[in-house]
Amino acid sequence: MSPTTSVHSEARTGFIYGLLAFGMWGFGPVYFKAVASVSPAEVLAHRVIWSVALLVLLITWQQQWGALMRLFSDIRRVGWLLVTALLVAANWLTFIGAVARGEIVAASMGYFIIPLFSVLLGVIFFSERLRTYQLLAIVLALCGVANEVVAFGEIPLIALTLAVTFGLYGLIRKKISVDPLLGLSVETLLLSPFALIYLYWLDVTGDLHFGTITLTLDLLLILAGLVTTLPLVCFAAAANRLSLTTVGVLHYLAPSITFLLAIYLYNEPFSGYQMITFGFIWTALGVFSWEGWANQRKTGPLLQRG
Repeated sequence: MSPTTSVHSEARTGFIYGLLAFGMWGFGPVYFKAVASVSPAEVLAHRVIWSVALLVLLITWQQQWGALMRLFSDIRRVGWLLVTALLVAANWLTFIGAVARGEIVAASMGYFIIPLFSVLLGVIFFSERLRTYQLLAIVLALCGVANEVVAFGEIPLIALTLAVTFGLYGLIRKKISVDPLLGLSVETLLLSPFALIYLYWLDVTGDLHFGTITLTLDLLLILAGLVTTLPLVCFAAAANRLSLTTVGVLHYLAPSITFLLAIYLYNEPFSGYQMITFGFIWTALGVFSWEGWANQRKTGPLLQRG
């Protein structure tokens, strides 16, 4: 196989993995709607516990126990991973609660904003310089958020919480440079004692859903580990094969699917004011994507991320 054919084959494989990862994230509300009778905090606890179980199997299969132990011996990195664990837990809890309350549109807005917020974090923490159209994209997104504040008289907390927690999560993970699978394993292991204590407390108070309602619900809660881990594994496989621009564009697939589910499957209200808000944000993302593509053509193609 020639080098060019090999690169194209890797790119196709990466694209498929990317579609799977962002597709699963996009259809996430279907799963969380199915367990909406369970409190968001209990769903989060199950998400942590069953993710640990699945990640143990994956670490064993990939023979990475040595690498995991070495990571645990790095106190500085473990400390930062505790911070990212708390950030991702807050992100998960916010999203689960938004789906349960029928606020999926607001959640999708948060994930649309994430790429723009990440650029802003790059400017603040990495002294990256904003190019003209990147600045325009951020201003347009801020106009969308401002419209939401004026129209409803309140800050879009769900969207901003999702954007800020995920943006900071990505920022810290970039700074400490940890393998995605190993990093998630440490994060979930650090969260697991809190999750177990909370589930025990629910059992003592008689508020635990797991094992007390139906077998179907129990199986759905166990699936939380697969729902959490499988998209990340696919994303890691895609990120190692695709350019940053391609991964960035694929990112929009997830909130787009989530938004369409909210409107057409769950019949969430979507007002004219919200259309203006999303209009600003979608325009910002269009400008941002076009600018990234144009800049890559000028600076040369980046065939692979890592």
